[in-house]
Amino acid sequence: MVSALAAAGVDTCFVNPGTSELHFMAALGRNGQLRSVPCLTESVATGAADGYGRTAGKPAAVLLHCGPGLANGLANLHNARRAGTPVIVLVGDHATYHQPLDPPLATDTMALAAPMAKFVRRSVDPARLAADVEEAVAASIAPPSGVAVLVVPSDLSWSAASAHIAGSGRPARAVAPPPGRLEVAARALMRGNAAILLGGEALGERCVTLASRLASHTGARLLASAQVRRIARGRGRPAVPRLAYDVDEAALMLAGVETVLLFGTGSPVAFFALPGRRQTPLPEGVTILTPADPGQSCELALEALVERLGCPPVQEPGNPHLAPPPDGPLDSQKVAQVLSAVLPRDAIVIDEGVSLGRTFFNATANAAPHDWLQLTGGAIGSGIPMATGAAIAAPGRSIVSLQADGSGLYTLQGLWTQARERLRVTTLLLSNRSYAILLGEAHRLGLATEGPLADACRLDDPPAGWLQLANGFGVPASRAGTSAELAALLEASFAREGPCLIEAAFT
Repeated sequence: MVSALAAAGVDTCFVNPGTSELHFMAALGRNGQLRSVPCLTESVATGAADGYGRTAGKPAAVLLHCGPGLANGLANLHNARRAGTPVIVLVGDHATYHQPLDPPLATDTMALAAPMAKFVRRSVDPARLAADVEEAVAASIAPPSGVAVLVVPSDLSWSAASAHIAGSGRPARAVAPPPGRLEVAARALMRGNAAILLGGEALGERCVTLASRLASHTGARLLASAQVRRIARGRGRPAVPRLAYDVDEAALMLAGVETVLLFGTGSPVAFFALPGRRQTPLPEGVTILTPADPGQSCELALEALVERLGCPPVQEPGNPHLAPPPDGPLDSQKVAQVLSAVLPRDAIVIDEGVSLGRTFFNATANAAPHDWLQLTGGAIGSGIPMATGAAIAAPGRSIVSLQADGSGLYTLQGLWTQARERLRVTTLLLSNRSYAILLGEAHRLGLATEGPLADACRLDDPPAGWLQLANGFGVPASRAGTSAELAALLEASFAREGPCLIEAAFT
């Protein structure tokens, strides 16, 4: 199994093992081909694999213990599925002859895996283990990429395997969409009043550059989907606004549009249905076109449209470096201004800012060139793990984790892995000491934000001691209350070799 993973290009395994996985862990240690990264909880391991896969462009492996261990990691596998991140999940399970006795950890592991994975298999033959691994990796990276789960009964790990049965090999290459569909898209762009909405793989740097040429030439509005898998942005790169989270704000961004062309994403929809509110930001009567289906290449589709319409290159303005804002108490706007001013070149930003961080993306378009990864599936608790995985995948780059304090409490154990691996991660904790997003949704519903509802959303009685929590996991921590303090602490953090946490305290 270890050799098959390495041969398939997998070099990292995030592990939270139990008894059923001890043989694999022993082989992992002897082999030396895969880096083993221990995680204190399964949701950190799966979230780290998501961040690794988005950053490296190839899958990491995750090792989990039986069905309950997989269940603990499902939330961040949901986020990985929504992002289309390639991830290989290895789940150790009870021995084949022990499972019928219904031991305490026995459950329907395959059923738990099915909603989150494009490939689920239970290995049944030790001679086929290597082939099962190869086929899981091939399925994970085949377009559209995603999560592959391989359940391995423990007796297969200690049984003799007399032969290596080859797997199915590498997946087929992505194909170009049919010319007729591209012709329809080209005519729609030339008619005007069109929008180009990019998501998933279409937010890659080459795709964004091509889409910018299309938008500039045809006058179409260029937008990123509300949930960003990964995008290269910053000074000298196309500025692509992100569709707003709030459905009414998003509707204003699409007002007057007659055609929406979707690349790498589905049709936009409100996060939740609310009484009397619209379910989608799309104008009534709008035409939706999908030039490339899943499994077809968005990049080839955009290249063909650029060539067909004769779109010239676009010279992106190299706007001057931004100065930090005047000193004063922190608010969301000042944090975004400070981040724009001090973010180092080639940094990777992990965005789980939730309510406080909602404006950060569009407000940092003129920062130094960087990559931006965001919570995609709405299952909070992804930020600290994703930053951990991104730092493993890109060891020479600074990682900035924009972390809401409420969702950070779901997976703060990831700080321990950052300290253990000495990762260059700066966690910028956005501390408003509440689940403000729930209070905002309650306000939209016309509910009184007081009494039990307000009490359930408070994080200040008692306050979570983030400085002490970070120190307890081996991560140095500081607090900033003003923009000048925040700028100084951020700049100092980028010179560090290991992780740190900065609590941005909002009044």
